[in-house]
Formats: sequence, C-alpha cells, structure tokens
Amino acid sequence: FPKLGRVHARVRPCESLRAGERVEGPALIVDDATTLVLDPGFRAELRGDGTLAIEDTRAAHATADEGGAAREADDPVALEIAGSRFMSIAEQMGAVLRNTAVSVNIKERLDYSCAVFDAAGGLVANAPHIPVHLGAMSATVRAVLARFPALQDGDAIATNDPSEGGSHLPDVTVVSPVFVNGVLRFFVASRGHQAEIGGKAPGSMPADSQTLEEEGVVIHAFPLVRAGRFDEAGLRALLTGARFPSRAPDDNVADLEAMVAANRAGERLLREYAAEQGETALAECMSALQAAASRKVSRELARLGDGEREFSDALDDGTPIRVRLRIAHGRGELDFSGTGPAQRGNTNAPRAVVEAAAIYALRCLVAERIPLNGGCLAPVAIHVPPGSLLDPPPGSAVVSGNVETSQRLVDVLLGAMGVAAASQGTMNNLTFGDERFGYYETLGGGAGATPGAPGASAVHTHMTNTRITDPEVLESRTPVIVREFSVRRGSGGAGAQRGGDGLVRELELTAPLVVSLLSERRVRAPWGAAGGEPGKRGENWRIRRDGGREAVPGRATLALAAGERIRIETPGGGGWGPARN
Repeated sequence: FPKLGRVHARVRPCESLRAGERVEGPALIVDDATTLVLDPGFRAELRGDGTLAIEDTRAAHATADEGGAAREADDPVALEIAGSRFMSIAEQMGAVLRNTAVSVNIKERLDYSCAVFDAAGGLVANAPHIPVHLGAMSATVRAVLARFPALQDGDAIATNDPSEGGSHLPDVTVVSPVFVNGVLRFFVASRGHQAEIGGKAPGSMPADSQTLEEEGVVIHAFPLVRAGRFDEAGLRALLTGARFPSRAPDDNVADLEAMVAANRAGERLLREYAAEQGETALAECMSALQAAASRKVSRELARLGDGEREFSDALDDGTPIRVRLRIAHGRGELDFSGTGPAQRGNTNAPRAVVEAAAIYALRCLVAERIPLNGGCLAPVAIHVPPGSLLDPPPGSAVVSGNVETSQRLVDVLLGAMGVAAASQGTMNNLTFGDERFGYYETLGGGAGATPGAPGASAVHTHMTNTRITDPEVLESRTPVIVREFSVRRGSGGAGAQRGGDGLVRELELTAPLVVSLLSERRVRAPWGAAGGEPGKRGENWRIRRDGGREAVPGRATLALAAGERIRIETPGGGGWGPARN
C-alpha cells in the first residue's frame, strides 16, 4: 500500500459475509473467480440484494475541498482515477462533436480533438485524438484568455489564427470558459479540421500557397457565442467576406455549432465533477496531474543521460531541421538553432506546432498510461530562432507546416533521443473538390522500427491519428471510386527490426475535379537507425484514361478529368539495426 508498505490484512471468503455485515480495510475479500483488495480507510458492506458497497471512510474526516485535494495529490491510485475521469470528459465531448457534426471529415475521419484545461490554459487531459492538435491547443487557450480577460459564463471564442496558437487554417478551435460558483475555474476546447474553409484550391490545402490568406479564411479570436447566443451572422460574414472565401459555409456553421455543443457537454461534466469533489480539490488535482507527468518525463530524460545530443534531417526541398538536445539532472533543452529560414512556400510551422511535436515526443518516452498534458513539457526549455522555418513571420503560409514539417520534427526529436528510426515522415495529404465542395484525407504509411520492435505497417504515424473514410461513404458523398487500397509490401526498411510497410491508395474520378497533394519523403527516404536500412520513398502517380502513367511531385495541384485516377504509394519506415543473415 502507498506510504504504508506491508500491512496485515484479513482474508474473508465472500460466501461467509452476511447481509449488513461491514468489513474494514485493509482486507481481502475473495471468491472462486475474483479477489477484492480493500485499502486502509475503505469499508465494504454486503447489502440485502447481494451487492457489495465500498465506502471511502477517509472522507468523513475532511471537507471535500481540503481532504479531497490532499488525497488526489498524495494518492497515486486516486490520481490515476482522476486522470481517467478528465480523459473521459474529453472523450464524451468528442462523442457529442462526432454525433452532431455534418462533415465527412469530422463524422467519418474523426479529424478533431477535445481537451480539458486549467484556469491558466494548461493542458490537463485529452481524449486520444490528434497529437498535433492537442499539443498546440494550450497556446490557443492562453491567447484567447489574453485577448478576452473578462470572459463570461456562456461565452465561446473561435479562432484558427497561427499567431494565436493555431496550426493551420482548416483547424478551427472553439474555446469555452468553465465557471463554477461564478469563478472561472477551467477551460474546455474543441479543434476540428474544416475540409473546406476557402483558399486558392478546393479543400483549403493548396500546394503552392505563399501567403496565409491564400490558404483560406483567417479567423482571429472571434466571439462565436456571447452569453449563450451563437453569432451566426457574424460567422457567415467572416466565412464569405475573405479574399478566398469558404466554398461550404453551411458546413462550417454546422460543424462549429457541433463544437460549441461539445464544449457545453464538457462544461456540464466538469461542473458535476467539481460538485462531487470540491472545486478547489479539482483545481489542485489538475496541478498534481501535470506535476506527475513532469516528474515522469524528467525521470526518462535522466535515463537518457546527461550531455548533448544533436540530430538533423531536411525536408524534400533541402530545408534543414536541426535540434540539439541538452540534458542535465533530468532537465532538458531543445535548441533548434541551425534550422533553415522561413520559406516562401507553405512548409513553415507555427511555434505552437513545434511545442506540439515536442510534447508528443517527450510523452513517447514514458512507458506508462498517463494523460498527454502540459506537464510533459515542463522539464524542457525550447529555443526556436525567430524568423526560421519553425517561427515564421506573421502572414506566412503554414498549411504544410502543420501536417508535414511537424512529422519531420518528430523524426528529428526521436532521432536525437536515439529511440526510433524514421517513420514515413508525412501525412500524404490528399484534397479534391470543385467550386461546390472540398474533401480532405490523410494516408497512413510505415512506422519506424525501435530497438525492441518492428515498425507497424499501413498506419498513421506520430502527429496524425485519423481514420480513413469508408469506401461506401466516400463513393456516395463524393464523385470518386476507390480502385485500390492495399499494403505496399516490402517498402519498410530492412534491419534487425524491420520498418513498417506503407500503403497504396488509388482513386478514380467520376467528374472533373481539382486535386491537390501535399506530401514529403518523395525525395529523401525515411532513414534507418543503428545500421538499419531506410524505408522506400513515397510515389505519386496520375493515371490517364488510356492507362498511361505520369509521375506527380510531392506537392502538386492537378485538374483531372472524369475517368482519370490518382495513385499514392506511401513511404515505409526505417529499419533498426543491421539485418540478420
């Protein structure tokens, strides 16, 4: 038992208990199939209907705010339960969002994230959604709080601005304050990828954008809901008044309404939890969860050993990404000096994306079931050179930085830590549409091998975690036919542990459409580690109606006719260690 060590405990066979009898912990209550461990401070009572009721008798000796906070902070079991409760709240928010949204992108691909934050905007817990969303959302919550310091109960703020913690314009975030007894105690937030929010190309993922406005409608922190009133007129004015307006404002409005509904569910559940435990106890528990994550990451950094580690890679256009990881006494510094300058294209990654990649990579070090929260980043300082690829000037194009540069960042960070070979390093972004609609999907590939395991095949890796739309839904909602969807056998790098294989996806158009591709690892292969071989590079192909093939670069926008096909062969992961003969 925590703090007590070994204790003497009675053993009671379950069949020996009588109705109304109470058993005080510590005790073991056993039958043929189960063993119930009753901790000190707990009491079990057999009720008349045969059920065994467990009571926490420690609560009788302290108020909810005082004793509850102490128990949560000191008891690792209670902390685990609280973490699961917060994650459950985020998961229930996600269920509301999925059930009430209208877009295929949210309902089918699950390209959304929901999370719970403390009063300062610190990430406390999240559902297991999209890592690139979750690590960046704290910056959005803090930016909203700075812009609107006098938020009221019933408010909700929407934004997709990269300078306010946004990742790229399709990812719109709705932030809601949670008041308990008139005091701002918590925040909840939902981030959902809008498959169409304007821009030069349908699907809002243009391959050749050079400015932010070319990528769609920029929503600076906008009071979407004030005192419970949804400002649909103001939202529609934003969506349709930009230089490159949304092609599907009705879908945008409906999905944002769904995000508000998800936040409302989170608010209600947090208030119920605060009523049970006490609002002060809950706030202290949030701090304890983040502190626990910080300690565990610090412990893993210490295991890596003090000193400096350096690793670098480059995007397909040659832009370098370099990191120096300095570790001393369980604390670290990530220094990205030496990374290339901001680009005229759209591979620039906002600072929030860098933090998302860092918090994800650090969380991967901890082989325990802990929520991905802001505490994971607490033991590490991050230095990013201003004006670099990872901290571009305002107004820079960033649509690919969120989906592609983020993937390369994780490979570089895990390379510096020496824990994994490169994964596919891309989300293989495919968008298509016309002036009436836009559709977006990301494709899985091969995961990098580790010292103890081969890489997984045909899966989303690292910063993305979406589903693929079912063929029946895709073919009924858009003018395409799925001709092939298979594993790209043999594309993973050889090694003592083999890299995972990529996949193949081939779509035939049944109407003329504009197709855009944003993909990496078409020039530079995913590297192997410790003597392992690299994975195969990805390939993109245009297949004409006569069967002829034309290679398509990693970044391209194509006007395809009905009957033509687009074929994407995604990269494999790198292998680990020399292959055994």
